[in-house]
Amino acid sequence: MKEVSKIGADYEAVIGIETHVQLSTLTKAFCSCPYSYGAQPNTCICPVCMGLPGALPVLNSKVIECAVKLALALNCRLSFSSKFDRKQYFYPDLPKGYQISQFDIPIATGGSIDLDLPLEFGGGHRRFGITRIHMEEDAGKLMHSGNGSYVDLNRAGVPLLEIVSEPDMRTGIEASEYAAELQRVVRYLGVSNGNMQEGSLRCDVNVSVRPIGQAEFGTKVEIKNLNSFSAINRAIDFEISRQVNLHSQGQQDSIVQETRLWEEGAQKTVTMRKKEGLADYRYFPEPDLPEVVLTKAYMDSVGKSLPELPEAKRRRYEEMGLSMQDVLFLANDIAVADFFDATIQKGADVKLAANWIMGDIAAYLKNEKLSINDIKLVPHELAELIASIKSGTISGKIGKEVKTSLGSLYNAVSYSRLLGKTMQITDLVDIEKMVDKVIAENPKQLEQYRSGKTKLQGYFAGQVMKASKGKANPGILNKVLVEKLNAKV
Repeated sequence: MKEVSKIGADYEAVIGIETHVQLSTLTKAFCSCPYSYGAQPNTCICPVCMGLPGALPVLNSKVIECAVKLALALNCRLSFSSKFDRKQYFYPDLPKGYQISQFDIPIATGGSIDLDLPLEFGGGHRRFGITRIHMEEDAGKLMHSGNGSYVDLNRAGVPLLEIVSEPDMRTGIEASEYAAELQRVVRYLGVSNGNMQEGSLRCDVNVSVRPIGQAEFGTKVEIKNLNSFSAINRAIDFEISRQVNLHSQGQQDSIVQETRLWEEGAQKTVTMRKKEGLADYRYFPEPDLPEVVLTKAYMDSVGKSLPELPEAKRRRYEEMGLSMQDVLFLANDIAVADFFDATIQKGADVKLAANWIMGDIAAYLKNEKLSINDIKLVPHELAELIASIKSGTISGKIGKEVKTSLGSLYNAVSYSRLLGKTMQITDLVDIEKMVDKVIAENPKQLEQYRSGKTKLQGYFAGQVMKASKGKANPGILNKVLVEKLNAKV
């Protein structure tokens, strides 16, 4: 296969993504069953999600709220009136024989999402279009074990939002960063945990290739089984190479509209099934659910509840003078961003606060496998610590010891007690007493210093620091030392 970087001159890829986001509601979309990831099979079910005859769905209003939040966050046009439809197909994990979804009148259309590419991939700002957002229910899960196969219906009826992008992406890294930004947005909004490993965020990627300059799209291939952002990137790059290779050999007609799976072990895509067209699903309006009607007042109230979103946060951090590397790190996780914002609101220097969070604190969290909410150091304490170091009340080295102690699992030590133990000694009289004592205890070194071996000043400074347990202020100490060592006898 040709490398993707070598084929850009003759062909371009056209990429779109369908993303399913599982909502963090307390109950399912159309019944009162709770859903808990990892629960024992078929323990979170009822007649509605089992598809039993006579069971009627009732829409969870939280699903509408989550949809409106995401639509507003993605700059979409909301439909004042939308409806549900039945998407008919047969599969063992679909107990009703159809899925409740939205077809021709979704809740939101025509939005966009902004993101910044990581510097290691060339950086730069991107804006990708959003075609539509619609509400639907999840299917169950076909399970396979050594004793055979069975269907777990715990997930059946769990609420989903499907976000369909415009075919605006051209590379695997653009697609993976689009998915990562969607994850950030739903986490900031609190509508989903966005965990790919739990299936809370699933991406199906559509890839086609066309010669540079050709207006019409090539034949679209869908890729499934993408359970990480890096897998999205690698799967797309492989599929682009595969299709370009066929084009270059004059075999473009062998590229058919199909669904392919990404095989992580083999690092390649393989045919799963021929793609079904829309007609195969035989959509028709869901007769057991009324239209979803939104009012302007409701939209406005939801809009006012939105938090500052990742894109706005990144731009604000840029305006503070932070580098793009700092900006991307701090805005990536809402908990980290909140911690940083709370720290600087307490008066901490912006760059110093960023350095502490991105450096020692981030390293500690990674080593201990913790989130920033798990450490004992709180924002106002970090702000005080930074101010103490900046003013010279305590040294940077001691400051790190304070932070490490507070971040450890031993939470019995209070910040004020620890800070009191590690504060620098800045009192002139106290430092003079220590210097006098060290000079009196080292007459031989004093004589050598006064004979011309002035490098011994470092020896005396070291002895004073040892006696003060590292707390003597270095600036005051050196000034006193010079005066005492050079004093006329």
